[in-house]
Amino acid sequence: MRVTVIDYKAGNLTSVLKALHHLGAETEVTDADSALIASAERIVLPGVGHFAATKRLDDTGLTPAIRSAIARGVPFLGICVGMQWLYAGSTEAPGHAGLAHFAESCTRFPEAGEKVPHVGWNSLAPSNASRLLAGIQSGEYVYFTHAYKAPTTSDTAAITHYVEPFAAAVERANVMGVQFHPEKSGATGLAILRNFLHWKAA
Repeated sequence: MRVTVIDYKAGNLTSVLKALHHLGAETEVTDADSALIASAERIVLPGVGHFAATKRLDDTGLTPAIRSAIARGVPFLGICVGMQWLYAGSTEAPGHAGLAHFAESCTRFPEAGEKVPHVGWNSLAPSNASRLLAGIQSGEYVYFTHAYKAPTTSDTAAITHYVEPFAAAVERANVMGVQFHPEKSGATGLAILRNFLHWKAA
């Protein structure tokens, strides 16, 4: 299977590509070629750093290309900030809009005794209905590093608790996102990426 990986110059490309190759995927990387998005079979948007960096997706014209790909049913996976970009926006960069596939916004963890950002291993409580997390048991651990988080809604595919419950994964039809880094999450992370690679329209 072929995966188009988007490089907006702030993503963790090396580890993601290594994990995808380990699982047998053929990859292509683009930072500005909307034609590659138009012909994509699967799309992954890895992300780290500040939400404002996703503005590059607008500046290069990739945002409308991604929107069109999603509309035609291409499986899309956002990782970390790549997941947050699927929302309307983030209080980390109030002047910059996200894709708004999910109507809510991301907010910073409250300062409530725990260190922010949330860095390290934490457990998942997956939804039984999630196809992305099929086979993942409640209590399995994955690796996080983030200060901003998405709220829990009907689209939440897994919940994790740090300071308060937040959406560790989100899923609606062919659009999926994970707040954690599956490429750094051992066998559990590889299993989730494998589910994405084998995802087919219902």
